[in-house]
Amino acid sequence: MTQLAAGRRVGGGLALPILFAASVCHLLNDATQSLFTASYPLFKSGFDLNFAQIGALTLAYQVSASILQPIIGLYTDRHPAPYSLPIGMGVSAAALVTVAYAPSYLTIVAGAALLGVGSSIFHPESSRLARLASGGAHGLAQSIFQVGGNIGSSIGPLVVAFVILPGGRGRLAWFAVLALCGAVISGRVGGWYARALDAHPRSHAAKFRDGGRAAQNVRWPMAILAALIFSKYFYIASFTSYYVFYLEQRFQATQWTAQICLFVFLGAVAIGTVIGGPVGDRIGRKTVIWGSILGVLPFTLILPYVNMPVTIALSAVIGLILASAFPAIVVYAQELVPHRIGMVSGLFFGLAFGMGGLGAAVLGVLADATSVEFVYKVCAFLPMIGILAAFLPETRTRAKAAR
Repeated sequence: MTQLAAGRRVGGGLALPILFAASVCHLLNDATQSLFTASYPLFKSGFDLNFAQIGALTLAYQVSASILQPIIGLYTDRHPAPYSLPIGMGVSAAALVTVAYAPSYLTIVAGAALLGVGSSIFHPESSRLARLASGGAHGLAQSIFQVGGNIGSSIGPLVVAFVILPGGRGRLAWFAVLALCGAVISGRVGGWYARALDAHPRSHAAKFRDGGRAAQNVRWPMAILAALIFSKYFYIASFTSYYVFYLEQRFQATQWTAQICLFVFLGAVAIGTVIGGPVGDRIGRKTVIWGSILGVLPFTLILPYVNMPVTIALSAVIGLILASAFPAIVVYAQELVPHRIGMVSGLFFGLAFGMGGLGAAVLGVLADATSVEFVYKVCAFLPMIGILAAFLPETRTRAKAAR
């Protein structure tokens, strides 16, 4: 409580206590999602699922989030909702309990969709909060906020390996308590957020109207960013949904070992997220986006043809480089439309979820028709889309003017 009070520098410098609290909430929220996806082998064996059905689980979860997030962001641009954060985390907790005790595959699909609803409520407002607490260091603030989510995503495979696999799917319900703890923390952060909004004299509706004029000139850059999100999250879907199966089938790895290898990839993603934001503050978002997505291409092309130790090492390199793009993309988009932060944040978090879900579904069908190994050979070419980053305009001057 003291730390949160200390972070109450509304309109002032970097409010680190608030950012760290938001990051912890993001960690707990995304840990529930990671537990769900890391449990796919349990669902597959327990309900005798094929890869297309596994992909449909990801699609249900991520499409519900991708559709709702920009809508919620658009609404909260006009009517900010600081206390929506604990509501979102409460919904995620309910989704985890639903999945833990699901009697059928369709119930798991429903739990997946509910998990997406929880994320759609949480992410747009929490991303706006991170920008409000940034003190102008938008990339750094976005990285601090996002790394919590990436750490939460990375611990899912470890929890599954050490806790869920030995005790069964019902143990997923234990971790709903973590989401409820996050709801308590985010409620306190929401209080700071509400006071920060009250301290801004200009109405949010006025800001929303001003942003409408700027939005007319950014359609082409936004389309490029959407294509880059497609490339990044289609490729990441091959890891989050199928990496365990790939290691099991190609190298005959045990499920426990494969979960640890997935943790290595997701841990590298967390580190890359920390790097991307502050580096973008220093050298420009466009440079980071370009280097992150196109720069990973040599490693993705090699990955399907190497042995298991090199596969693990390359997966870490790929996760590290590729993850640095997302904080830069989100802040870049916010700088393009600086008065529609909720809508832009919701749009790009939604695109990330949607492309990941669509990718998992498409790749699941492809894996059933061919093999999981073939999926990785096809996905290796996706980072070539990163060449589109060359056509993005520079926003650093615009960003400074908007502060």
